[in-house]
Amino acid sequence: MTHPGEITRRQLLRRAGLAALIAGPGGGLLSACATGGSGSEPSSAPATSAAASSNPKNPFGVDAKKPLEVVIFSGGFGEAYATDVHEALYKKEFPGVSIKHNATQQIGTQLRPRFVSGDVPDVINNSGPEALDLAPLAQDGSLADLGPLFDAPSIDDPSKKVRDTVTPGVMENAKIDGRDLVLNYTVEHRALWYDAKFFEQKGWQVPKTWDEFKALGDTAKKEGILLFAYPGQKGPYYQLWNMLYTAAQIGGNQVLIDIDNLVDNAWNADAVKQSVNAWVDIQKNYGDKAYFGLDHTQTQIKHLQHKLLFYPTGSWIENEMAKDKPAGFEYAIAAVPSVTAGDKMPYGAIHVGVGENFVVAAKGKNPQGGLEYLRIMLSKEGAKGFTEKTKSLTVVNGSAEGVELPPGLMSAYKAQDAAGQNIITDARFEGWYKELFDFATKQTNAVMSGRITPDEFFSTVQKKADDIKADSSITKQTRSA
Repeated sequence: MTHPGEITRRQLLRRAGLAALIAGPGGGLLSACATGGSGSEPSSAPATSAAASSNPKNPFGVDAKKPLEVVIFSGGFGEAYATDVHEALYKKEFPGVSIKHNATQQIGTQLRPRFVSGDVPDVINNSGPEALDLAPLAQDGSLADLGPLFDAPSIDDPSKKVRDTVTPGVMENAKIDGRDLVLNYTVEHRALWYDAKFFEQKGWQVPKTWDEFKALGDTAKKEGILLFAYPGQKGPYYQLWNMLYTAAQIGGNQVLIDIDNLVDNAWNADAVKQSVNAWVDIQKNYGDKAYFGLDHTQTQIKHLQHKLLFYPTGSWIENEMAKDKPAGFEYAIAAVPSVTAGDKMPYGAIHVGVGENFVVAAKGKNPQGGLEYLRIMLSKEGAKGFTEKTKSLTVVNGSAEGVELPPGLMSAYKAQDAAGQNIITDARFEGWYKELFDFATKQTNAVMSGRITPDEFFSTVQKKADDIKADSSITKQTRSA
């Protein structure tokens, strides 16, 4: 019998999106694989304590001959940073070791069955539209404790712990159920992206107010150019982020804190309503419904072709489109224009967060090797190599020194400097309650396309948040800032 507040493995699998793999009575994958056919729970995870070795060069006691398996999301950052930098450094540290590398855009599709069967990779770059829901995996004991990693000596300076070499956002976002289970590796800036050279040629100014934003839309419309678009396929969450960060600009970061903490009526807050209504109006008057049938790559190509002016995404865009970007196109970031004269954050407020998360499977064949792989990633050599390959910055302090950064990334960091203390934080419910995030993403497409009204958006998403809050099988997370 399951008591209130407890959760069964079957419930956890459903939370992780594995319901289709749960067999009915009498057998199937769950009974045959996940429990070894005995009906008992999986064995406890292998020990990954930092005390496994007193050697600062091998604090986790890695078996140099044991193979390692790494799965990378092959999205905006590609996979060369893994094969050419991080895996190469691991092989240098442990000569002759075998690394099985897999890159995919279908993280969830490929790995959900493996978590059920118990045959899991050691290191997972959990990213993209099919990212795994980590909360139930954390509850199930499937994720390795990264506390030993953060307390381990830094490769660059063994007198320092790894936790002291990274930006504070890493530690703030590492926790699920109070445990350090996730490494967010990149520093990300999410806002509106545009072609600075094109604006210069046209003599256009980046709008600072919503009226200026719409006036530019009128001007662009006369030339057959959309003011704004986002991908309705494989990227509608870009617009959900955009609406959330706009709401935070209007009402302050407390708007996001309340949403994350499942505060009653958080999705009905005035700032959320103002944001969603403002963006729905932009879509209605300056958008094109054809983009709801396009994926992110197709939309980004049209952006490169000047079919649209502003595109809501993150600072990975410049590297993601490097091969397609025509000569003369110069990515630059723009803060969202002030929606009202009473916005709590002034124009120039911008989202700065950490992202691109990595986890180590607790029940993998080599969790010690997985921790060491992440420690190598958090070395200056590993981080600098990532930046050189992807033109994106990592969370490792000082790791980009001497690296020539592209114009878009430079513009993002200038925008961050200009914002000062007016920084919009991450919305953490994306990782805490993926069921809510996925539902809100679907409703974003519905409201932006006009299939539901803004009022229906607020009520349905709030109802989903209320359901999750009332569900005792879901462990609740909280944040104060």
